[in-house]
Amino acid sequence: MSCNLQIPTSRIGRSAVATLERFVVIVLFDRVDLLDVTGPPEVFALLRREMNGENAYRVALAAATLDPVTTSAGVRVLPDVTFAEIADRGIDTLVVPGSVETDGDGRVRALSDPAVVDWVRRLAANTRRVTSVCVGAHLLAAAGLLDGKRATTHWSTAPQLAAEHPAVQVDADPIFIRDENVWTGAGLTACLDLALALVADDFGDALALRVARQLVMFLKRPSGQSQFSVSLEPISTTRRIDELRHYITRNLAGRLTVADLAAQAHVSERQLTRIFKTDLGTTPAAYIESARVEFARHQLETTDNTLERVATQCGFHTTDTLTRAFRRTLDTTPTEYRNRFRIN
Repeated sequence: MSCNLQIPTSRIGRSAVATLERFVVIVLFDRVDLLDVTGPPEVFALLRREMNGENAYRVALAAATLDPVTTSAGVRVLPDVTFAEIADRGIDTLVVPGSVETDGDGRVRALSDPAVVDWVRRLAANTRRVTSVCVGAHLLAAAGLLDGKRATTHWSTAPQLAAEHPAVQVDADPIFIRDENVWTGAGLTACLDLALALVADDFGDALALRVARQLVMFLKRPSGQSQFSVSLEPISTTRRIDELRHYITRNLAGRLTVADLAAQAHVSERQLTRIFKTDLGTTPAAYIESARVEFARHQLETTDNTLERVATQCGFHTTDTLTRAFRRTLDTTPTEYRNRFRIN
């Protein structure tokens, strides 16, 4: 798809050779999350440094009008172009950020302005690659761009996305997901990971890793890495399940079968399964595996323990079982994970 775009250079910056640049449009609207807007351009700017000044991307901030847009942080941002100016032009990558509101009880809810949704739908029709940052996935879903696709968003609004858009396969765990030409990213700083993944897809892993080092990120996180750890999951609603979670944490190296946990909680195995499903939205076995993987991740990041020792300490007992669990939950191997995230 051609990405030639004629826009006054006084607003966009100097023109460059069309074959060398990828035209990137970032959608702006009132109360948009500031980091969602500024994060990806920072990555693209650092890429230019690594490419000896060549412009790999040309970024434009687009809004309904050229009036300043007030972000969620209170910082005002000036759009480069209006939606109407680029509506029928070729776009390489459309980046859709999001915005949220918080009610009196501290509950977070993603917002979707119908007018912005309409423009996103129209712009996407002439775009090679559509991406969302954080809760921007709600705008893509409202525009019908995620129907039948697997997508992620910030974990706090994932239940809302699933409830409002049942045609979307919501996975709140990965930091970003690619499904054909649609990329969705998780919360806030994951916009850097998503932008690095775009760079890697366009120019290769070597350049992306060099940019990651400029960002003082320890290489780049794979898409399968979890948004948050087991220890950060929402606190459960019953004391009994809290006690079971603490018991699991203290006894990761042990057997921890469903029968053992049921006995510990003084309930039947069937009732235990119902409790986990109601309070944590998962099964006892899946939760135990997640807790063991979390412990293994910490060991791989902070110690020089062998894989055999890590597997034993976290209850997997063999490196094969440890590796299978990592592939299942993080889409990587323990060795690959340590190479990327080892803290010296």
